[in-house]
Amino acid sequence: MSKRRLVITAVLAGQSQSEVARTYGVSQGWISKLMARYRAEGEQAFEPRSRRPATSTNATPQATVDLVLQLRDQLSTQGLDAGAETIGWHLRHHHDITTSRATINRILTRAGRVVPEPKKRPKSSYIRFEAEQPNETWQSDFTHYRLVTGRDVEILTWLDDHSRCALHISAHTRVTGPIVLAAFQAAIDEHGCPASTLTDNGMVFTTRLAGGRGGKNALETHLAALGVTQKNSRPAHPTTCGKVERFQQTMKKWLRAQPEQPATVQALQTLIDDFRDEYNNRRPHRSLPHRATPATAYTARPKAAPGTTTTTTHERVRTDKIDKSGVVTLRHHGRLHHIGVGRPYAGTYVLLLVQDLEIRIINAATGELLRELTLDPTRDYQPTGRKPGPQKQ
Repeated sequence: MSKRRLVITAVLAGQSQSEVARTYGVSQGWISKLMARYRAEGEQAFEPRSRRPATSTNATPQATVDLVLQLRDQLSTQGLDAGAETIGWHLRHHHDITTSRATINRILTRAGRVVPEPKKRPKSSYIRFEAEQPNETWQSDFTHYRLVTGRDVEILTWLDDHSRCALHISAHTRVTGPIVLAAFQAAIDEHGCPASTLTDNGMVFTTRLAGGRGGKNALETHLAALGVTQKNSRPAHPTTCGKVERFQQTMKKWLRAQPEQPATVQALQTLIDDFRDEYNNRRPHRSLPHRATPATAYTARPKAAPGTTTTTTHERVRTDKIDKSGVVTLRHHGRLHHIGVGRPYAGTYVLLLVQDLEIRIINAATGELLRELTLDPTRDYQPTGRKPGPQKQ
């Protein structure tokens, strides 16, 4: 029997509060509060009250909770990624709300929107690699898709390894060697020539496992003529081309979510063009810094080209955050320099693209060029060149 029940029973039996307090080692004030609660609540007074506060100043506003669930449903319906990081990106960029990933996960879990996956391999166990520059490596593969008529067709993709930007996606009755070559050339015409390619060992990409019969195919011959390094995954190791494989999963998930499924290759191509625009320009990518879009990441750095992997210039890329005074720092030849960007950009994450003394400062999330300058190595502070005070429009 609990002490509360014993104390209340003793007082109701006629013992004085002072006598009960001595017997059970409690204060008379505590007994008075307990009896007042008993008269107000009855037998509920036998159990201790929850110490949880009636209200929490740190609780997430209900409007934010509703918006998180709305974004989850909206993104899922559209066949787009609807994870906590993506929802957080939309909250920051479209609703000016900053909420942690943990908070969003708690909201989704409490609402029953998370399916447990206890056997899922943790991300930390994967060995990842990424090209340092756009056009340093293009990955390619093709996948199958079934039209509403029941007919199977194939979709060919060329994807930039560094930025995950979809450079070319096309639908075909069947992907052949000439189609692969034509698609590769079309991507070159639009985006420039890559330094290397990475594909699996399909015959449309390489004949290296064909026992020497027939010689090189059209793509291999064209790559050699352009000076492009051709790389192929090891047999039975499809994860080497994991970026394009994962991209194809994302693309097909989006395609299947569309209310009107295509009946022809042409109709499928129309949907693919819409997806490519959404994926490259409006969908934040979880694997890119600051959840940038692939198009932003693709244009943020100088592009590689065949035979340009080594250079005599000193090139580097640095990630930084503009401080409260509107300044970022950069070390050159052992000396730290402070570069003015502007107070309005305080707290913005940026990429510094450095080529010797030439510096470009780019908004890491949007790709906006914030400042371009030639570093003066004799000065610590590199001024913006703007006069202090409000600027005339």
